[in-house]
Amino acid sequence: MHTHGKGIFKMGKKIYRLDNGTLAGVCGGLGEFFNIDPNIIRVVWAISATLGVGIFAYIVAALILPKKSEVRWDY
Repeated sequence: MHTHGKGIFKMGKKIYRLDNGTLAGVCGGLGEFFNIDPNIIRVVWAISATLGVGIFAYIVAALILPKKSEVRWDY
């Protein structure tokens, strides 16, 4: 079953990090993508960082995700 444009993965929706983020803008970009408050993502990240996974995941996301200003919106 393929759902075009339904749920959180709508057609044309792209994941990115914010240009003016607190650290690298990862939590803010994820908040916009999932349409939730970025503070919720920050709390989840802080909990996972204490478990040792969050810091590595944040660094990887900061290196891989493009900034919002660098995202191509024409396709």
